Amino acid sequence: MTTRTGDTKHAVDCKRVFSRYDAACPRCQELMAGGKARAGWQTGYFARKAQRDAQHLAGIDAHFKSEAHLSGACGPVCTFGEW
Repeated sequence: MTTRTGDTKHAVDCKRVFSRYDAACPRCQELMAGGKARAGWQTGYFARKAQRDAQHLAGIDAHFKSEAHLSGACGPVCTFGEW
């Protein structure tokens, strides 16, 4: 069985558990022969999370270097970025 992109899919009755492959499954046979694992949904999620984290840290850094923070205009106790 293959996907629209031509990749082999696991059989419906595949008995794979973590890295213990099912010898009767076509996709498991590919993996046992050294086939590469496909990138899953985590790849995109973690890339976007890293980008959001970098933007958040850049905003905090910019605030602490700003004139408003250095002059004390943001208040007696600055809590910028603490949420």
